[in-house]
Amino acid sequence: MTDKEILEKGKQVIKLESEAIADLYNFLDDEFIKAVKIISQTKGRVIITGLGKSGLIARKIVATFNSTGTAAVYLHPTDALHGDLGMVRSEDVLILISKSGNTEELVNLMLMLKRMNVTLIGMLGEENSKIGRECDIFLNVYVKEEACPHDLAPTSSSTAALVMGDALAITLLELKGFTTDDFAFLHPGGSLGKRLSLKISEIMYKGKNVPIVNEDTSLKDAILEMTSKRLGVTSVVDKNGNLTGVLTDGDLRRLLEKQSDIKNLVAKNAMSKNPKTIKAEFLASFALQQMENFKITSLVVVDDDNKPVGIIHLHDLIEIGLQRR
Repeated sequence: MTDKEILEKGKQVIKLESEAIADLYNFLDDEFIKAVKIISQTKGRVIITGLGKSGLIARKIVATFNSTGTAAVYLHPTDALHGDLGMVRSEDVLILISKSGNTEELVNLMLMLKRMNVTLIGMLGEENSKIGRECDIFLNVYVKEEACPHDLAPTSSSTAALVMGDALAITLLELKGFTTDDFAFLHPGGSLGKRLSLKISEIMYKGKNVPIVNEDTSLKDAILEMTSKRLGVTSVVDKNGNLTGVLTDGDLRRLLEKQSDIKNLVAKNAMSKNPKTIKAEFLASFALQQMENFKITSLVVVDDDNKPVGIIHLHDLIEIGLQRR
């Protein structure tokens, strides 16, 4: 194949699969509504099954369901016929994924499930199939053709099933009122969990580790405070302990560019007034966003009386793995 042919083939595959997804839009009907309502009201679990590539898609849909608040498990159809059927209860909802709707293992499993009075949802490419004729709800994932040139390898069909699963999961998410707090609770690990749940109070410098000087502190002592706390910044407060400014390495450099004799200067002479601040109960991700927006490397954490209670530094946010969206 020439370079041009390689590129065209890639584009053709994407075009075929995008068309398969677009067709799903017109396939959604009252059956989809029924499926969403039954799943949302079930007192059991959602069990999803499929064989081969459909099995892989089933596992992905299970993962999406679980991460968005709908309890789901994967059931291998062959294992189910050799003992794992014991995990199924009559109050469960079972989704069978099959392009043909005639997959032998799924048909045999379906017959056993019918005896157990389990609600069956068929995510199928053919309604007039063995599973299609017996399931309680039919979700149409028919595709005109696979992206495979031989129309054999599941490509468009597996993509269509995956998207239908996403449609169910996200609709259920909104129906249940699943919030970002709920999402954070289910994703405590990694940068995603940190972005959604980690609060400034959990990672900020506090107590004796917070650099603080008075407005009339000598510049020499202010520099010592900055150096000893190793943050390159100190908060500056008035006689009542209220924040009035911050003194940074940058402020010192700009001051020295103007005058070299600083022995008679105090913190108030060099500080930046009205600094950006943040509250301890805010998310750490918001602190990162503020630092990026204002092109600063630290934020003073203040209480309701505008008294400094902590400080948070950009390097610490990056070190714990917090990233921009």
